[in-house]
Amino acid sequence: MTDKIKKFLEEEEPETPCLVVDLDRIGLSYHALRRNLPQTEIFYAVKANPARPVLKTLLALGSSFDAASIYEIETCLDIGVSAEKITFGNTIKKGRDIARAFDLGINRFAFDSRAELAKLKCYAPGAKVYCRLFMEDGGAAWPLSRKFGCEPSTAIELLAEAAREGMKPVGVSFHVGSQQLNLSQWEVAISRTAKVFEELNKQNIQLELLNIGGGFPAQYRQSIESIEAYGKVIQNALQR
Repeated sequence: MTDKIKKFLEEEEPETPCLVVDLDRIGLSYHALRRNLPQTEIFYAVKANPARPVLKTLLALGSSFDAASIYEIETCLDIGVSAEKITFGNTIKKGRDIARAFDLGINRFAFDSRAELAKLKCYAPGAKVYCRLFMEDGGAAWPLSRKFGCEPSTAIELLAEAAREGMKPVGVSFHVGSQQLNLSQWEVAISRTAKVFEELNKQNIQLELLNIGGGFPAQYRQSIESIEAYGKVIQNALQR
């Protein structure tokens, strides 16, 4: 608990339960990511906390945003985020939400199945698409491997199909699970994505985007590695 939060609780005595966020700490975390992942562009997962003060703080710092719903997209646009800095990262979307997002200028969409690709072709023709890969997530407090993603071989097929169907395949994404304590999972994931890039390059499809997801742990009761340690592992894997 920060001194600002302590002071707020003492002076305001809010009803409980409640969540109190120190916006300065959000800024510090953002800058720590920027320092330790210098080759990346940071996208804040809006679903983590869509409160406007949080979003405005990150917007002022230069963050981009990953939305899981049309409502999150509309909220971001309403506070002044440009459409170019928003991705629609949910792999299961309603057709009308895809169409609405496309009309609003959103042009990067995630998918992980042929059915979702068909919806994107119908409701966002010519848009940029990236395929989410299935990843093992041993070491994560909240595994996600049973919910999203496809095998690399399937991703290669789908991205090639997207190109044939007039879409713009731009990359792949993965998520190693939330509260991931095993740093080597990023090494494994990045190695698997490299093979997708290589195979599609042989087909004259040049991918330009690698979304490495989130999963960096927060400090609760268990000790965790520093963001510096995570950044070093990821940077080394990207270089290899």
